[in-house]
Amino acid sequence: MPSRGRHQSTSKECQHTIKKIEGLPGVVGVIIGRSYGGKSLGGGSRTGSVKIQRKQPGGLKAVTQTAKGLQELFIRTENDDNDAIIEDIEKLR
Repeated sequence: MPSRGRHQSTSKECQHTIKKIEGLPGVVGVIIGRSYGGKSLGGGSRTGSVKIQRKQPGGLKAVTQTAKGLQELFIRTENDDNDAIIEDIEKLR
Protein backbone atom coordinates (compact mmCIF):
# COMPACT_ATOMS: atom_id res chain seq x y z
CA MET A 1 0.00 0.00 0.00
CA PRO A 2 1.44 3.42 -0.86
CA SER A 3 2.27 5.74 2.01
CA ARG A 4 -0.34 8.38 2.67
CA GLY A 5 -0.46 11.46 4.81
CA ARG A 6 1.24 14.79 4.94
CA HIS A 7 4.86 13.60 4.77
CA GLN A 8 4.98 12.29 1.24
CA SER A 9 7.98 14.52 0.50
CA THR A 10 10.22 12.34 2.70
CA SER A 11 12.54 10.43 0.38
CA LYS A 12 13.57 6.80 0.90
CA GLU A 13 17.06 7.84 1.97
CA CYS A 14 15.59 10.14 4.63
CA GLN A 15 13.27 7.40 5.85
CA HIS A 16 16.27 5.07 6.26
CA THR A 17 18.20 7.77 8.13
CA ILE A 18 15.23 8.44 10.42
CA LYS A 19 14.93 4.70 11.21
CA LYS A 20 18.66 4.61 12.08
CA ILE A 21 18.28 7.64 14.36
CA GLU A 22 15.26 6.05 16.09
CA GLY A 23 17.40 2.96 16.77
CA LEU A 24 20.11 4.90 18.60
CA PRO A 25 20.34 4.48 22.39
CA GLY A 26 18.66 7.36 24.22
CA VAL A 27 16.37 8.32 21.31
CA VAL A 28 12.64 8.00 22.00
CA GLY A 29 11.50 8.92 18.49
CA VAL A 30 11.75 11.33 15.57
CA ILE A 31 8.99 13.81 14.80
CA ILE A 32 8.85 15.03 11.20
CA GLY A 33 8.09 18.71 10.79
CA ARG A 34 7.64 21.17 7.94
CA SER A 35 9.16 20.75 4.50
CA TYR A 36 10.83 23.57 2.59
CA GLY A 37 11.05 22.90 -1.12
CA GLY A 38 14.03 24.12 -3.10
CA LYS A 39 16.27 24.64 -0.04
CA SER A 40 19.59 22.88 0.58
CA LEU A 41 21.93 22.11 3.47
CA GLY A 42 24.74 23.23 1.18
CA GLY A 43 28.28 21.94 1.04
CA GLY A 44 27.47 19.15 -1.40
CA SER A 45 25.15 17.41 1.06
CA ARG A 46 23.31 14.39 -0.26
CA THR A 47 19.77 13.18 0.22
CA GLY A 48 19.39 11.75 3.72
CA SER A 49 22.01 14.01 5.32
CA VAL A 50 21.11 15.34 8.76
CA LYS A 51 22.29 18.57 10.37
CA ILE A 52 21.71 19.18 14.08
CA GLN A 53 20.64 22.79 14.59
CA ARG A 54 20.35 23.10 18.36
CA LYS A 55 19.60 21.44 21.68
CA GLN A 56 16.14 22.02 23.14
CA PRO A 57 14.39 20.77 26.26
CA GLY A 58 13.40 17.17 25.55
CA GLY A 59 15.51 16.69 22.46
CA LEU A 60 17.27 18.07 19.42
CA LYS A 61 16.15 20.22 16.49
CA ALA A 62 17.54 19.10 13.16
CA VAL A 63 16.96 19.26 9.41
CA THR A 64 17.40 16.60 6.77
CA GLN A 65 18.06 16.96 3.06
CA THR A 66 15.31 15.39 0.96
CA ALA A 67 15.10 15.07 -2.81
CA LYS A 68 12.71 18.03 -2.86
CA GLY A 69 14.35 20.33 -0.30
CA LEU A 70 14.73 20.47 3.49
CA GLN A 71 12.58 18.84 6.15
CA GLU A 72 12.54 19.74 9.85
CA LEU A 73 13.04 17.02 12.46
CA PHE A 74 12.67 16.94 16.22
CA ILE A 75 14.65 14.10 17.79
CA ARG A 76 13.00 13.25 21.12
CA THR A 77 15.52 12.02 23.69
CA GLU A 78 15.17 10.27 27.05
CA ASN A 79 17.55 12.41 29.07
CA ASP A 80 19.95 15.33 28.73
CA ASP A 81 22.83 13.22 27.34
CA ASN A 82 22.37 14.85 23.94
CA ASP A 83 26.11 15.19 23.25
CA ALA A 84 26.49 11.41 22.91
CA ILE A 85 23.44 11.24 20.64
CA ILE A 86 24.81 14.06 18.45
CA GLU A 87 28.10 12.12 18.08
CA ASP A 88 26.16 8.97 17.08
CA ILE A 89 24.15 10.90 14.49
CA GLU A 90 27.33 12.41 13.02
CA LYS A 91 28.76 8.89 12.62
CA LEU A 92 25.75 7.95 10.45
CA ARG A 93 26.98 10.29 7.70
